[in-house]
Amino acid sequence: MGAMSDRSPSPQAAPDGAPHRAGFACFVGRPNAGKSTLTNALVGTKVAITSTRPQTTRHTVRGIVHRPDAQLVLVDTPGLHKPRTLLGERLNDVVRTTWAEVDVIGFCLPADQRLGPGDRYIATELAGIKRTPKVAVVTKTDLVDSQRLAEQLIAVDRLGKELGLEWAEIVPVSAVAAEQEARRHPPADGSGRNGAGQVGLLADLLVPLLPEGPALYPEGDLTDEPEQVMVAELIREAALEGVRDELPHSIAVVVEEMLPREGRPADRPLLDVHANIYIERPSQKGIVIGPKGARLKQVGSTSRTHIEALLGTPVFLDLHVKVAKDWQRDPKQLRRLGF
Repeated sequence: MGAMSDRSPSPQAAPDGAPHRAGFACFVGRPNAGKSTLTNALVGTKVAITSTRPQTTRHTVRGIVHRPDAQLVLVDTPGLHKPRTLLGERLNDVVRTTWAEVDVIGFCLPADQRLGPGDRYIATELAGIKRTPKVAVVTKTDLVDSQRLAEQLIAVDRLGKELGLEWAEIVPVSAVAAEQEARRHPPADGSGRNGAGQVGLLADLLVPLLPEGPALYPEGDLTDEPEQVMVAELIREAALEGVRDELPHSIAVVVEEMLPREGRPADRPLLDVHANIYIERPSQKGIVIGPKGARLKQVGSTSRTHIEALLGTPVFLDLHVKVAKDWQRDPKQLRRLGF
């Protein structure tokens, strides 16, 4: 099949004469099931925040896969979970709204964890959505042996039968293996896609489930997230690395402004990015800033590297840590922080 190149044309018919397809797919699954990593592997560039901590995707991040025969727009949702706060309830509403609007749903189930109540909770919700085709994606296959993988595939099949949930496909994938293979042997077409880890196969299986139609986005686009939101996510991802377990939910990032520095020569532009990292309690400030500011400095240099790669321009990053008391439970603060 065609490659995921962002340079490929978006014709109204595929090269082999088949009609061009375009539509939306979303990956669902309990927190930390590998949804964001899979989105990144399919698109071939970093568009969704990935973290080892569950529950880090706050925005519906779209990655766009361009192929000669199709355009697949990936909508990444937060993990569905039993809500404990107002933020949790809003995140669950976002998930259900997304499910109702896409053309195909990929349900991510990690190969290295037995199916649990969380998976059954999501599968039961999915069974209620009748018209949308559903693909079971068994992720993280690089972490298990072939016997454990076979057991998981059988368990997923059985779960569908029990709940009257018909899988269009059941596909094992490893986004990590695909990424490593792509680094070692980049495809000659520059597409970022190859056969390792079954990620290419997953795209091949999702495409026929999309409706026929022209491309929905210009061919150079990889995501339609506003740049400021993506920059905020990259800073938040860097701030989450290596901090204590109680902190992930307490961090929000708002980019206050992004402005080209005035008076710079055209061949040496500089973008000034001013952002605030919000936490819930004064006691958390020291954790984010670190001894003598070392932690915050690390957050700045890590996120700046990613931001420069994303925007293709040198960046001056100005970060401040602020307290927004108990923002997860306060509707006014949630609105101000973009939720």
